[in-house]
Amino acid sequence: MLRYWTAGESHGKALIALIDGFPAGVAVDEGPINVELRRRQGGYGRGGRQRIETDTVDVRAGVWHGVTLGSPIALEVANRDYKLERLDDLPRPRPGHGDLTGAVKYLGSIRGVLERASARETTVRVATGALCKQLLAHFGITVFGFVLEVGGERIEPVAGTLEELKAVRDQSELYALNLQRDAAIKELIDRAGKEGDTLGGIVEVQVHGVPFGLGTHAQWDRKLDGRLAQAVMAVQAIKGVEIGLGFEAARRPGSQVHDPIHYDASRKQSPTLGYERPTNNAGGLEAGMTNGQPIVIRAAKKPISTLRKALESINLETKQPEAASYERSDVCAISAASVIVENVVAFEVAAAVVDKFGGDSLVEMQARHKLFLEMAAGR
Repeated sequence: MLRYWTAGESHGKALIALIDGFPAGVAVDEGPINVELRRRQGGYGRGGRQRIETDTVDVRAGVWHGVTLGSPIALEVANRDYKLERLDDLPRPRPGHGDLTGAVKYLGSIRGVLERASARETTVRVATGALCKQLLAHFGITVFGFVLEVGGERIEPVAGTLEELKAVRDQSELYALNLQRDAAIKELIDRAGKEGDTLGGIVEVQVHGVPFGLGTHAQWDRKLDGRLAQAVMAVQAIKGVEIGLGFEAARRPGSQVHDPIHYDASRKQSPTLGYERPTNNAGGLEAGMTNGQPIVIRAAKKPISTLRKALESINLETKQPEAASYERSDVCAISAASVIVENVVAFEVAAAVVDKFGGDSLVEMQARHKLFLEMAAGR
């Protein structure tokens, strides 16, 4: 079983991920991990914290001569903005945050909750997913995320190959797939910032090259669509998750929802094994298992809860009405959310690959993967 935990506070000394069950024999390159960390810090609408931090990963354990050992892997990202011990508590909880709920639950301070609840924690979730992408690459699996909507404005993707779309995304300050829309969306974000407001949006992640049979129908907690939904929903500020058509499937008759099955012998060596679908409304998952089509998952991110134009709140000591406290924040972090969701999805797909093909060593996994494809092609 591939699994991980994270530790650390927003303004603490460091953020840490401990990854257990990662197979031996995978060469680790910190460069691509740091690229993902930089992408997480970027995107139009980010705040001042991103100019202070320059996130880089330090692999602390589980690797020898640049290759994984099969033992637990420790990743660390230091906080340059370490000042936790000097920070005061917040007197007024911010609506939309865990401030009030956490202070009541733990019978303690708001600071004690917000430091861990902060989306800064996702730094090491991104690092973990980026490490898992290096495992997935050995199986021809690619994970690709982008921004689909900002503040109610949809950014319709242009057509192109996966590599062409990656190039478009990486040129966009919004991490979207239509450069002609960037200027108008940036104006929308600027306007919200001037008004002291914030914006959310929708991101989409696609996973290409996925083989048949990741996940299972046999138990509810092992269904891959359920595991993906939990991982994405657990990202801070995500309030909705859909796979394939998602909620639109509820609005259509079955004849316009379910993907017909065709067979093309010339595609027998592809991830579909020749079982082709003219549509992918299921988003690559049926009965909790991958069906050879790309996985397609979307997430809705609410606007950031810390507003410069403060909402109504109360003073926890006096119980009198006051404006909510303000901590340095972004106007719009949907671009960062696309990177975070992309990488938590990468982890869950990697975990499903380990479940399917064994996790002791890469060479053993590759042998089992090859054998499965040979046997499945004859089905």
